[in-house]
Amino acid sequence: MTDDILAPAPSNAAKPLEWRVEEGLTDYPVALAEMESRIAAIRAGEAAERVWLVEHPPTYTAGTSATPEGLTEARFPTFHAGRGGQWTYHGPGQRTAYVMLDLTRPHGSVPARDIRAYVQALEEWMIRTLERFNVRGERRDGRVGIWVADPKRGGESKIGAIGVRVTRWVSWHGIALNVEPDLSHFGGIVPCGIREHGVTSLWDLGITATMEEVDAALRACWEEVFGAG
Repeated sequence: MTDDILAPAPSNAAKPLEWRVEEGLTDYPVALAEMESRIAAIRAGEAAERVWLVEHPPTYTAGTSATPEGLTEARFPTFHAGRGGQWTYHGPGQRTAYVMLDLTRPHGSVPARDIRAYVQALEEWMIRTLERFNVRGERRDGRVGIWVADPKRGGESKIGAIGVRVTRWVSWHGIALNVEPDLSHFGGIVPCGIREHGVTSLWDLGITATMEEVDAALRACWEEVFGAG
């Protein structure tokens, strides 16, 4: 997580949250430009908050803590994301949710101006979404993201990533939940700097959920955690 909080943002409480599902694959630089434009409009009180669900072409992104050693094989285009964290893979079959909220006001269980509570709420959002598919997602001290028992590999593997940025109390970036990505694509990086654990997905765990079903679960669980908005 990174933050560059310089001044309070105006309240957008009067504007209902926009929930947008993007069709096809969205190039990562396009997503960055769109988020930057949107958070500026939110900060100016000119646009509603947004949850934006996308899929990207195969892409590696570097967070502010990423090191050259974390990119072991540049198989796909790489981009500096500006979010917190290390190296992350995005690609088809992975649901990336970009969350753009005015954090000067509360959202469900998240108090105003509490970035730690906001990140915990993103974790809870993924955990509750996974519960809809009878998958138990868990937090781990010292390891970012959401983890599940992995019978194929033994131990546990990562199924959901989190990387956020907060600019003048407006959030952007968000989460990435592995639905049906090509897991071999993660092999070109050290995901989030963690070498000793693997990566999994709903399909890898035998849960053949569609992206539409996952989106519906995300929408329902959003309201449980962040309120109707």
